[in-house]
Amino acid sequence: MNTLVGTGHLIRLIARRDRFRLSVWILVLASLAVGTASAFLELYPSEAERQVLVNTIASNPAIVAFLGPIRDASIGSLTAWRVGVIGSVLVGVMTAMTMIRHTREEEETGRRELLGATVVGRNAPLTASLIVTASAGLIIGALCAAGLIGLGLPTPGSIAFGLGYAAVAAGFAGLSGLAAQLTQGAGAARGVAIGMIGASFLLRLAGDGGSGSGLGWLSWLSPIGWFTQLRPFAEERWPVLLLSFGLALLTTFGAFWLGAHRDVGAGVIQPRPGPASASLSLRSPLGLAWRLHRPSLLGWTLGLSFVGAVYGSIADSVRGFLGDNPQLTELFEQLGGEAGITEAYFATAMGILALIVTAYAVRSALRLTVEEESLRADSILATATPRIRWVSSHLVFAVLGPVLILAVAGVVAGALYGSIIGDIGGQVPRVFGAAMIQVPAVWVVVGIAVALFGLAPKYSDAIWGVLVAFFLLGQLGRILQFPQWSLDLSPFSHIPALPADELTITPLVVLAAIAAVLVVIGLTGFQRRDVGV
Repeated sequence: MNTLVGTGHLIRLIARRDRFRLSVWILVLASLAVGTASAFLELYPSEAERQVLVNTIASNPAIVAFLGPIRDASIGSLTAWRVGVIGSVLVGVMTAMTMIRHTREEEETGRRELLGATVVGRNAPLTASLIVTASAGLIIGALCAAGLIGLGLPTPGSIAFGLGYAAVAAGFAGLSGLAAQLTQGAGAARGVAIGMIGASFLLRLAGDGGSGSGLGWLSWLSPIGWFTQLRPFAEERWPVLLLSFGLALLTTFGAFWLGAHRDVGAGVIQPRPGPASASLSLRSPLGLAWRLHRPSLLGWTLGLSFVGAVYGSIADSVRGFLGDNPQLTELFEQLGGEAGITEAYFATAMGILALIVTAYAVRSALRLTVEEESLRADSILATATPRIRWVSSHLVFAVLGPVLILAVAGVVAGALYGSIIGDIGGQVPRVFGAAMIQVPAVWVVVGIAVALFGLAPKYSDAIWGVLVAFFLLGQLGRILQFPQWSLDLSPFSHIPALPADELTITPLVVLAAIAAVLVVIGLTGFQRRDVGV
């Protein structure tokens, strides 16, 4: 039988199942680019105003590290700078979630085996998933290009911008398809795919942030960095697109090859058989949860410690910012002079770090849904283990894991910056405090995830949409001139900007209380509903 038979039917099935999910992703990402360009046209109508902004950005390594380099003072370059990296990360997440959902998750739930019993070729599911996912990226790129051209931006730059998004989607579709072949569980496959996106972002961050110290080559190792190297609206480098599409072809070939050399439902990397008798540590729900969460917690801690190291290493260069931008001297004097701008930098850096850590917290909270859907929760709850005790064993990591990660990253950032300026003892507590103050906002998102799990487990994945919304409100809300009430919806907007601002306890207490109420609601809902429903 032809290994691709039935591909067309599967494409229609995937498109039908994800019609709402993909439509939201496409509209949000396209609107993000076009809306940002429209906002820049309104806020910076003259080239002189835009040039002041460009000078500010180009001389600040912190901003370059966060969002990538800016090439010139055109509206197109400002748009590509502001949403290029953010959009590329979101496109990668959309791609990874879609690919894993329709490949590894289908095998894990047994639906792939049912399809295989019909007239469906062995390679049809992977092919259909790749086509739908890559097509979604292409549609996003086409809408972005059409919208930017409609605003009067140069056609070549608009097309390069759109193709940049499509290339990112193609590259991560291939990588995610490869991850789906390697692991045996959908959760592990998602972890591998998201890890690749995170590594790509970190390589780009290190390359763009450390370009002055000879680390610029690192961004060439990153599919996200390739978007910035494409340079939309600034003498486009069209051959860079070949890197992304070459990666897509190579990884797609690898995914098909691995898929042909493994059994359906199995991964290339087989889980090791455990010992005949469980250790004493596994005889409690908390011990089992520790075993399940330990690899993720360790990986996130190490990865974000690296992010903290990057933040700390470039912080000192921000102190030279004032001399290069005298027009902003008065503004930063109000924040405390050169010390003020460094403090404002760390406040921003720790806020972004907290949003990244929240992704770990959400993933840890959603482990409850994974355990329930895979029926492993039934085995535990069939014993004398109370429901609350089982849920609490996983919530420990969703609640305390972010505390550990933020603490380590804050200490690393403060220690590295302090060693550069010769004040480790003074800077570690300041940066550590800026990191730890973000915790209540992270807990609110965890509370929302728990409430969804307890009340509407089928919609637990909606928490990712909530997190993306909070991220966009924080990063683009003011530029796009969202009303203040919408900005206040994000718990991160209520966190004091330490160490630049004074510490206020009230918002932290309120956020912690909201998180606690949401967790109680979720626990109550889980107590009253049937398991698996």
